[in-house]
Amino acid sequence: MILIGENIHIISKSVREAVELRNEDFIKDLIRIQNNMDYADLNVGPARGKLEGILPWLCKLVEENSELKISFDTTNSSEMRSGLKVCKNAGNAFLNSTGKDEPRLGDMTDMAAEYACNLIALTMGKETGIPKTADGRLEIAFEIYEKCMEKGIENSKIYFDPLILPVSVEQSQAMEAINTIKMIKESFDPPVNTVIGLSNISNGSPKELRPLINRVFAVLAYGAGLDAAIVDAKDTELIRVLKMLSENNPQNPVDELYIKLSGMIRDFSETDSIDYDKNNEEQSLIIKTADILTGKKIYSHSFTQI
Repeated sequence: MILIGENIHIISKSVREAVELRNEDFIKDLIRIQNNMDYADLNVGPARGKLEGILPWLCKLVEENSELKISFDTTNSSEMRSGLKVCKNAGNAFLNSTGKDEPRLGDMTDMAAEYACNLIALTMGKETGIPKTADGRLEIAFEIYEKCMEKGIENSKIYFDPLILPVSVEQSQAMEAINTIKMIKESFDPPVNTVIGLSNISNGSPKELRPLINRVFAVLAYGAGLDAAIVDAKDTELIRVLKMLSENNPQNPVDELYIKLSGMIRDFSETDSIDYDKNNEEQSLIIKTADILTGKKIYSHSFTQI
């Protein structure tokens, strides 16, 4: 699985200030934190005012101080193009992201075709928003796919994002996202790819529960066929689990449980079919979380205590 670090993101006040001031030491620390990733996502929002021209600067800083590849994340197409122009390996870069609406879709597919880079496409549009069903999201994926084919973008360069909604707000949407991943992986020939912004699943949940929710959802998504995830590089246990799944190399009974959960999604099964140590607190919490994410039990902020 491709891992994309989310840690350079101007939604964080400290990161925004550092980026605006071109604070190299601060950004270099963030780059070092993400050395366990494949990519660094450079999320600079609309990149206006003090942030104009920021992507070339950030791109060079990442490339000069790490082996990380670049994910350009901005709503400003001109700023994204300026970043691509200086990128040493633009063909491996991610463009994050487009929905189905013009002119954004046209701009982004033009750049993806010109630089032969990877395109992240959100399964949403202005009129529809995020469809409530996997079928609705797949329909939008096909619309975006047609535009990609017109531009000659290879299937291997297309990454569809099924859009993760917080389980604390829209519990049923966790499985709709999982089902969307499965449907996308089954619906294109040659296959296209899937990607998620993992932290969204636990937004609004208590801070102490977020790593557990993120980790279990990532395992389920992996079982659905997920190819890439934008994640917090500081969550070392999450990274370990994802790499363990990719290598199919469990180190302990908890790892074996994660593999079983991944297989459960792949095989259209349920948690009732999984053998685990009910006397082990960690394993029991993992199963409770899986039951919440699959809709078997109702979410509450105290679900781990029930």
